[in-house]
Amino acid sequence: MKRKGILIVVSGFSGVGKGTLMRELLRTYDNYALSVSMTTRKPREGEEEGVSYFFVDRETFERTIRQDGLVEYAEYCGNYYGTPKEYVERCLAQGKDVILEIEIQGALKVRERFPQALLLFVMPPDAEELRRRLAGRGTEEDAVIRRRLARAQEESKGIENYEYIIINDDLQACVQEMHAVITAARRAPGRNEEFIADIRSGLSALVKGE
Repeated sequence: MKRKGILIVVSGFSGVGKGTLMRELLRTYDNYALSVSMTTRKPREGEEEGVSYFFVDRETFERTIRQDGLVEYAEYCGNYYGTPKEYVERCLAQGKDVILEIEIQGALKVRERFPQALLLFVMPPDAEELRRRLAGRGTEEDAVIRRRLARAQEESKGIENYEYIIINDDLQACVQEMHAVITAARRAPGRNEEFIADIRSGLSALVKGE
């Protein structure tokens, strides 16, 4: 039986290393597809259109909302972020496990529309390490770093809505742990309802002697 992919939502504090973790996961394992988000924020240095994000203006984004073209969307620090629906649905049908790297607001909206989505929250080993990582980027002023830490403090109140936390300390160990968690989650009964129904139907036929 061909397996349909599962939807995986990955969130985490700004600066925790989600992007690096996702790139390494996709490089190491071949059954994942990383959904490219749409955003109204300006590109950062080194970011590519259609690879890092789909960069659009607010008018285009709001038109996409009206056309029901997004799995979810949220506004964060003055900019819209959202997940285009068509790509996600196509990959899931092909058996790919689709990863959405999104904020908590968006994650909870995905859970409402896709109850079987797997929600993972990436965390640093401690708060001081998060501050060091934000400062180590070298691209943001102290005031911006403080705002991001304040945002992380608020986001920490929603972690219990996720199924698992992943602590990003050692990159390779973290990648292996995340893959193991996803592999186990695929076997949850709620994500295998069609397979279970087929087994039940087969057993019923055997009992009846059909």
